[in-house]
Amino acid sequence: MSELRETRLEKGKALAELGQGPYALRFEPSHRTAELQTAHADLPNGEERDVAVAVAGRVMTRRVMGKLAFFTLADETGPIQLFIEKATLGDAFGHLTSLVDAGDLIGVSGSLRRTDRGELSVKVKNWQMLSKSLQPLPDKWHGLADVEKRYRQRYLDLIVSPDTRETFRRRAVAVSAIRRWLDERGFLEIETPVLQSVPGGADARPFETHHNALDLPLTLRIATELHLKRLVVGGFERVYELGRIFRNEGISTRHNPEFTSIEVYQAYADYNDMMDLTEQLIAHVCQQVCGTTRITYQGTEIDLTPSWRRATMHELVLDATGLDFSSFSSRAEAAEAMQAQGLAVPELADSVGRLLVEAFDQKVESTLIQPTFVIDYPVENSPLARAHRSKPGLVERFELFIVGRETANAFSELIDPVDQRQRLESQMARKAAGDDEAQEVDEDFIHALEVGMPPTGGLGIGIDRLVMLLTDSPSIRDVIAFPLLRPEARSGAVPPAMG
Repeated sequence: MSELRETRLEKGKALAELGQGPYALRFEPSHRTAELQTAHADLPNGEERDVAVAVAGRVMTRRVMGKLAFFTLADETGPIQLFIEKATLGDAFGHLTSLVDAGDLIGVSGSLRRTDRGELSVKVKNWQMLSKSLQPLPDKWHGLADVEKRYRQRYLDLIVSPDTRETFRRRAVAVSAIRRWLDERGFLEIETPVLQSVPGGADARPFETHHNALDLPLTLRIATELHLKRLVVGGFERVYELGRIFRNEGISTRHNPEFTSIEVYQAYADYNDMMDLTEQLIAHVCQQVCGTTRITYQGTEIDLTPSWRRATMHELVLDATGLDFSSFSSRAEAAEAMQAQGLAVPELADSVGRLLVEAFDQKVESTLIQPTFVIDYPVENSPLARAHRSKPGLVERFELFIVGRETANAFSELIDPVDQRQRLESQMARKAAGDDEAQEVDEDFIHALEVGMPPTGGLGIGIDRLVMLLTDSPSIRDVIAFPLLRPEARSGAVPPAMG
């Protein structure tokens, strides 16, 4: 590999002596390759079309056969063949075929011809080196077989895998569609702080940092909820933010410590309104990204056409386990019943409500394949949600599950400052008892509630998990361009980075 790099460096020097870079300032393509493929689909085999075109991209393959050569050049939209002949280029033919390697970025201009075999080609009349690659591309047949390398060197994965590029294109389309849909309905996107003095809005362990000038301990945000609610207090009736969230947690196919979510708040609404909004928004985004609301995920057809199933957590657990948690009078009784069914009973699950959620996690969650709103959660697990209007001990909360994964979470928001303080103080007691994910009391947020917050519905959607669904991706790392990874163990000297 070192010898190959040295050879390419020497070619770069030779190009410089010829006045060819090897690193150009700019190049102006006239077309993208996909545009040419579409616009000239009618060009018959073996014929030429005298139109001036200029394209730029990366050389993916090269074949040199005496006085004729065929390169494949790819830009963001796809590949096109380069038809290169000595009769047209003269001495430049030798320079092109001897000094340009697979992986180099070049620009060419010329006309069009379709080969006898039916391949639309740019007949090269002029060429320019744009950036000399010092490292080889992965083998064109095997690509990046090492999954970890695909994530560590995403740039290589994107170069050799059109499917990876399509995943991130779809992600971009999904994010744009979400914002447009909300903007068209009067929602405003307002940014909130990433650095916070009191982490809140979710049960999660934060990343901790320090501001030197103020000598102030800070955390990266674990949610945008409490600041967006402050905006509602201030008079904004429809707000949202789509952005990065940071939680100091493990890594799995469903979790990355840095991820993207959107939180949406609508004044004078409740969790029923949020269910309607959620299914309409996700169905719209699916239609925009996939062209349909019926998609296939890992071999299973998923129907995202509204309206979706709605079921209470109590009903789902009863159906799955035969246990009616509304009938238990104590934590001990519920724990005994769970153990009789072979369910684990964690010590931190210190109430009937928390055990209900444990039973749901163990027996129900993974079975919810088609979109399902799981509604009416125990108050113990939902410190920011409003008490249910007719069911004591529960709150007006739902989580949306698709393909066995939580995709969205929403409440009728708790706006009573006295109740909110009591709930957060209860969370602080759990933190003192060893629950690192329990929330803290945010005094300024309580003060905001005391100023007065209107009835409000709030919603959070995990963008990465939604994109996994829309792109048929099995791991969250497939839809995050640069996921967090354990540092790679290396031995020996590392060659300098490419220029």
